[in-house]
Amino acid sequence: MSYVSHPSTGRSFLKGQRGFTLIELMIVLVIIGIVASIAYPSYTRYVQKSVRTDAHAGLMQAASELERCYTRSYTYSDCTFSENSPENNYKISKSINGNGYLLTAKTKQSDGCTGDITLSSSGERLPNGCW
Repeated sequence: MSYVSHPSTGRSFLKGQRGFTLIELMIVLVIIGIVASIAYPSYTRYVQKSVRTDAHAGLMQAASELERCYTRSYTYSDCTFSENSPENNYKISKSINGNGYLLTAKTKQSDGCTGDITLSSSGERLPNGCW
């Protein structure tokens, strides 16, 4: 092995070792790109699922408030409930149908669902893939 002294600093280094080549840097960039292309969709699904969890919490809270009111007045029509989800990602509305209700959670964010998330007084939760 031959050591050469650097002219300005006086430090010795191996001859021929001066830094990274362009090929080495390109390989690192390709590896980073591959890892990012795998990780980003997983991260997006995770964020969508956490947003949907807010809808679930809001719908269950509204249903609980409606049921408490129903035990006092025997009707859902005069009952009030929280119209926003706990994290304010969803707006919750109700519609009275016969002797029951349908709660609907709507958002402007992307939550991975094709439609609004609903909960009925009979416990029916739609769409299935979003619960």
